[in-house]
Amino acid sequence: MDEAEGTAGRPARADAPCSPPSPEDLLTRVGRGDQDAFRQLYPVIAGPALGLARRVVRDEAQAEEVCQEALIAVWRHAPRFDPARGGALTWVMTLTHRRAVERVRSAQAAADRDRTYAARNHHTAFDEVSDTVENRLEHEQVRRCVNALTPLQRESVLLAYYDGCTYRETAERLDTHLGTIKTRLRDGLIRLRDCLAVT
Repeated sequence: MDEAEGTAGRPARADAPCSPPSPEDLLTRVGRGDQDAFRQLYPVIAGPALGLARRVVRDEAQAEEVCQEALIAVWRHAPRFDPARGGALTWVMTLTHRRAVERVRSAQAAADRDRTYAARNHHTAFDEVSDTVENRLEHEQVRRCVNALTPLQRESVLLAYYDGCTYRETAERLDTHLGTIKTRLRDGLIRLRDCLAVT
């Protein structure tokens, strides 16, 4: 028996190992209801989503709730994901950022309602006066630090963190490349942190 005949019945050997599916492939499969794909995607997206929620919400319990809501939204809205329009992680982070901003706005609205109620139903005590003065000083410091940013950084920070725009929306409004916006925001936040002496 020659060598060719001895190997004819064997299947061809694959020299290259199978590469794991990309997040985009997994998210596309999630959009078709593939639970196993979601299990594989979860460890890829959960950490970054929680990190973003923590940065926006600044409360651990609230950030965990926001992250959970965002991951549920990933499962529900995965059919809307279009890999031609961007990466899976960007899409997930956009969902997370929107939910985090909504949570902050909701908390702010509740705090405003509480303050309005308290102002109508209580007379002002001395301690409340000192708190008001302290809050005004803090707001003035934030305003001063924001004004110390470069005009491009300030505009990007105000759109992304005060108007609640996503990075992509900020880039579109400013007609600027997404990577440039991310750099401006990173640099602007570092300058704000240093100005406010936040550790």
